[in-house]
Amino acid sequence: MPLSDNTEIVDTAKGLVSTLQVAAGGKHAGFRPAHAHGHLLTGTFTPTPSASTLSKAYHFNNPVPITVRFSSSTGFPDIPDTDPQSNPRGIAIRFHLPDKDGRRQHTDIIAHSTAFFPTRTGAEFLEFLKRATTGGDVPGFLAEHPETVAFLQDPKPSPVSFATEKFFGVNAFKYIAADGTVTYIRNRVVPVAGVQVLSEEELASQSKTYLFDELSERLGSGSPIEFKLQAQIADEGDVTDDATVHWPEERKIVELGTVKVEKSLGEGESLKQQKRDIFDPIPRVEGVDVSGDPLLEDRANVYLVSGRERRAA
Repeated sequence: MPLSDNTEIVDTAKGLVSTLQVAAGGKHAGFRPAHAHGHLLTGTFTPTPSASTLSKAYHFNNPVPITVRFSSSTGFPDIPDTDPQSNPRGIAIRFHLPDKDGRRQHTDIIAHSTAFFPTRTGAEFLEFLKRATTGGDVPGFLAEHPETVAFLQDPKPSPVSFATEKFFGVNAFKYIAADGTVTYIRNRVVPVAGVQVLSEEELASQSKTYLFDELSERLGSGSPIEFKLQAQIADEGDVTDDATVHWPEERKIVELGTVKVEKSLGEGESLKQQKRDIFDPIPRVEGVDVSGDPLLEDRANVYLVSGRERRAA
């Protein structure tokens, strides 16, 4: 995917990458500037019949192999799993589609373990980060941005396991059915094992690598990790171009399929592939489209700028 032809978006993306690196104590070559600490796994996605009624996308009509990345927050590659700053956790799911014209095809879903996002646009997020990293007027920014306060104040407990964490896709998308029907949705990734979190006392007794160690142990025992991919359906009048505006919880939820994580990559293989893989917040696949949310283009360019740096490293 190319960088945006909008220079303001590209400049904002570059500014976000460099400022996030400052927040993490400098550039960590080969690692992401946010959610640097992560691991790759593989598995399968099996759609439900309901998925095909919402979208004609291939992966919502056929089982496909997937790559999954679990991650912890911040740009520190070695942040302890027990550090409160490692929340919210992240998940990225890559759906591997059939090759087209000899080229590999895929589409991604990216989510994190809070339904909140700090700002509506990348430019606002950059302004907040600049103030936070340079001793600027953070209280003044927060006074003007209650959505940032809501993100900061949202409880972010540490999970018992990545397999017991719930993830939210904060951006809205358009799902397009075979008959042309358009439905606005937000994705959720819900653990089959149920949401289970640790108290502060329980967290203090865990090892610094407990979450990522537990992944290997769980899969090594022959127990796959399963999630239900869901779509929260927008109602008429719901805001679809602002990730900081939530839809009422009583909105309809449609189950799209099962995410089954079956294998953890070796540490070396995972690190090597993470330097190469660039997840994309924009679907770029027939049957799923953007919603008009400006944050999507901002995020996509941040991921691309960061990915190119990792590959160069």
